[in-house]
Amino acid sequence: MTAPTLPVPATVAGSLPKPSWLAEPNKLWPRWRPEADVLAEAKLDATRLWVHAQEAAGLTTIGDGEQSRQHFVHGFLERVSGIDFEHKVEMGIRADRYKAMVPQVVAPLALTGRVHEAEARCLRAATTRPTKFTLPGPMTIVDTVADRHYGDRVAMAMAFAELLNQEAHALVADGVDVVQFDEPAFNVYMADAADWGVKALERAAAGLHEAGAARGRAVKTAVHICYGYGIEANVKWKATLGGQWRQYEQVFPALSASSIDQVSLECIHSHVPPELMGLLEGKDVMVGVIDVASDTIESADEVAATLAAALRWVPERRLIACTNCGLAPMRREVAESKLRALGAGAALVVGAGA
Repeated sequence: MTAPTLPVPATVAGSLPKPSWLAEPNKLWPRWRPEADVLAEAKLDATRLWVHAQEAAGLTTIGDGEQSRQHFVHGFLERVSGIDFEHKVEMGIRADRYKAMVPQVVAPLALTGRVHEAEARCLRAATTRPTKFTLPGPMTIVDTVADRHYGDRVAMAMAFAELLNQEAHALVADGVDVVQFDEPAFNVYMADAADWGVKALERAAAGLHEAGAARGRAVKTAVHICYGYGIEANVKWKATLGGQWRQYEQVFPALSASSIDQVSLECIHSHVPPELMGLLEGKDVMVGVIDVASDTIESADEVAATLAAALRWVPERRLIACTNCGLAPMRREVAESKLRALGAGAALVVGAGA
């Protein structure tokens, strides 16, 4: 395989830590700190802060860092009718890997209005670089709510996919270039993911290419599949997966045959056999080169080495440097250093080859 002629593009999987003045630090489900009358402004200020940090680190596609969302799933659900947030129940999620207090679906689902308009437009206005916005995938939403209405996981997933598609089209109109759906559940319910999960994902992404083309832009669709944030429950689960993590092997062929453009996967310090990347023929591959379960800062050379090794399985024109997962629970200064390593390491992979 020939060596890259340009630096490898770089982006983040999604979330970034919220500043301590915005929310409780180092928590996956943090409480907001500003009063309600200034919270909206504070969220956008934090969005701009991380846009500039990503630019300074040399990233090529910029995200909002999910600064306006308390949680990557519930941030979307807050604008969906048919969901009871007043009477949350405890439920095991990700095949009972951990317990969480979740809202209940009690009636037919519908959007009450725009979900992420303010932060998407703030992101677009804050940078001239390509932008990416993340949404939870339908299968992962289904795994993060209690169903008291549909009685059928597939039917409920398709209902959520319809709503996600509505918001995704609005995000394209806001100027977003890459719409990414986060599906960690694909690494838990592998057979269902290959059966109906990818179909629900495609429904969520339907028509986005055409919507971008109508505006003179090449809009990309993406899916992020990881082994989870670097929280204790996920770290313990990974320790049970043995010397080879082959979950991707079951869903990648279905994704390769799908209409989704990009796939984000966990790579560095994982036990994922690198040859599984070869199952994503025809897709852009966002290779995780930043470990989100460790505060150790990767060197630029280490990032570059991970990317250079991936070139054995991924054509250079399709390689993108990324983080393994979101960095939300991390300390802010650690995340900032990891962003700089990500950008610097990606810039080194010029003429490196494999």
